[in-house]
Amino acid sequence: MTPDLRLSPRLIVPDPDRASAFYQAALGAEHVFSAPRNDDGRPSVVDHRLGGSSFRVSPAVSSWGWLSPDDLGGSAVLLEIEVDDPDAVAERMIAHGAEVVVPIENRPYGKRSGRIRDQFGHLWIITGELR
Repeated sequence: MTPDLRLSPRLIVPDPDRASAFYQAALGAEHVFSAPRNDDGRPSVVDHRLGGSSFRVSPAVSSWGWLSPDDLGGSAVLLEIEVDDPDAVAERMIAHGAEVVVPIENRPYGKRSGRIRDQFGHLWIITGELR
């Protein structure tokens, strides 16, 4: 394995600008880079940093096989973030249009966690230490 290997998920969404604004407001993601806009006016990629990780958002383009959760009938991936205050993060996400799938609660495996679906159909496990 190459020591400098990095994995950066790319979330496929209908509107990368709207998704970028959501992830910045709801999760505190830092906008790093936006590629030039495509012919349809959408950027092909918007890069973000979240803590020590990075992720990207890109528009759904069916001819490329880039399908959003809505195109697929749901998300095939769970994105998990560990935070100091899962309740506060979930509340911010909900305030910006996300919905609760599994409430944030103390779990028998020693974490406080739950699942949130963002307004673009992506599923997030929000987890942290027990309170």
